[in-house]
Amino acid sequence: MAAREAIRPNQASEGVLDRIFKLTENRTDVKTEILAGLTTFVTMSYIIAVNPAILSDGTGMEKSAIFMATILAAALSTLVMGLVANWPVALAPGMGLNAFFAYTLCGALGLSWQQALGAVFISGVLALIVTMTGLRELMIKAIPLSLRHAVSAGIGFFIMLIGLINAGIVVASPATTIALGDFSQATPLLAIIGLIITSVLVARKVTGGILLGILITTLIGIPMGVTQLPSSLVSAPPSLAPTFLQLSFKGLFSPAMVTVIFAMFFTDLFDTIGTFVGVASKAGLMDEKGNMKGGSRALMMDSLGTIIGSLFGTSNTTTYVESAAGVSVGGRTGLTAVVVAALFLLASFFSDIFLAIPAAATAPALIIVGVMMASSITQIDLDNMSIAIPAIITALMMPFSYSIAEGLAMGFIAYAVIALLTGKAAKVHWMMWVLAVFFIIHFIV
Repeated sequence: MAAREAIRPNQASEGVLDRIFKLTENRTDVKTEILAGLTTFVTMSYIIAVNPAILSDGTGMEKSAIFMATILAAALSTLVMGLVANWPVALAPGMGLNAFFAYTLCGALGLSWQQALGAVFISGVLALIVTMTGLRELMIKAIPLSLRHAVSAGIGFFIMLIGLINAGIVVASPATTIALGDFSQATPLLAIIGLIITSVLVARKVTGGILLGILITTLIGIPMGVTQLPSSLVSAPPSLAPTFLQLSFKGLFSPAMVTVIFAMFFTDLFDTIGTFVGVASKAGLMDEKGNMKGGSRALMMDSLGTIIGSLFGTSNTTTYVESAAGVSVGGRTGLTAVVVAALFLLASFFSDIFLAIPAAATAPALIIVGVMMASSITQIDLDNMSIAIPAIITALMMPFSYSIAEGLAMGFIAYAVIALLTGKAAKVHWMMWVLAVFFIIHFIV
């Protein structure tokens, strides 16, 4: 009782916040929630620099508009999550999904970025429907845990490859397909320096280590001639007009595109569920039966985030695992999320700084995030070949085919075929058979 009394708000403003976010009930206070929001923002704000760099790469999208779309999608989605679900989690355009947008949809498939935004919108609507109908839980149970880990690992390898290529560390080679770049050039050399700096910061568990690594690398790039100094430190937010409501649904309902949109949906699905369970457990948002308190509302807000992001002009907006950083310092309610949303909006006044960050500075962030995601491969039973083979196929075919969708499809097919030919077909969920047949038709047709 004494602990509860100690944290009870004693000011009018705090009293309002206490009633809205149930601070006392969740054994927290305004100061703690603000600190948690700041911590979460610092750990995930690297996306403000990284997302425009990825989405503008070869898509034809205006980088400054993507910057603004990233901020608004993150701010509005996170705000809705905090106010409606009262969860201490933040959302932003997801890593891996932005690569899917740029390099699979706009690159390999040749879609316009407007069509790609339409595909993002459809995947968000699909996620909202399956969440509201309860199908989301069924799908999660249908997909073997090994494949879920493999998808995360594969996306990690894919992101790492993108970072290496963007930095010039890895280049095309007619003799060996790929080869090391020329480290006498400033860009790959700076990227190597940045990778070392960021790796050390992350290894030493420095809060916001990835963001700090980006900023330090950017500064080092000034005397090296890689970084171009911004015209100003503070400026008016750039225009959103070039990407706002620019969606196109032309050609998105063909059999081939249905497969791709499903792959995007499943990738987002696995990422979200893993993040939700991890953060909910740490924040005390799990009941005695292991169910997430208010989980259905939180999942719906996550789905809504993707829809919001597509309207602004960015790839799938999803819940960030970096939210665990804020939870670790005491964040327990949606007030944490509201603080994060406010900080994202504040960042919009520093566009010149973020847009001046070179690819050599964002590439190390991609590589480090890729390593973090790829580490999930350790959760796979690699001694069981019937599990290991389809999992490894899933993970490796994503970077080798330069497509998350193709890697996921080949892994699902491999899992079903191996189960069938080893007498384990009865253990495979019926939905996996449906998905495997669906993907086989995709490759044949």
